[in-house]
Amino acid sequence: MSGTDFIGPVFAFLAILALIPAALWLLKRTPIGGAATGTPMRLVGALPLAPNQRLVTVEVGQGDDRRWLVLGVSPAGISTLHQMPPQAELPAAPAATGLAFAQLLKKQQKPGSSDAR
Repeated sequence: MSGTDFIGPVFAFLAILALIPAALWLLKRTPIGGAATGTPMRLVGALPLAPNQRLVTVEVGQGDDRRWLVLGVSPAGISTLHQMPPQAELPAAPAATGLAFAQLLKKQQKPGSSDAR
């Protein structure tokens, strides 16, 4: 066997290796791979509890079948904590910003008190 007999199979092997990432990329972006555009799911809210733990509320379903799921998310997995019908969404509270929190804190402090230590 000469060295040129190996060029064809080696080239075919390298071509297959190059096509694997391209096929995976394409699979992620098609409905076959689970990237359906009409997925009836959306994030309603998230509350970080610890650096690696969150409380998440998601809405699943459509129409009368809509449900809100309260999920506990941690490195150990995802747990369903509660299910409920969709709630009326409230506008973002102004107290959610750092400036509003600072203003509320200032109101709570007693006049004349100082924190100088």
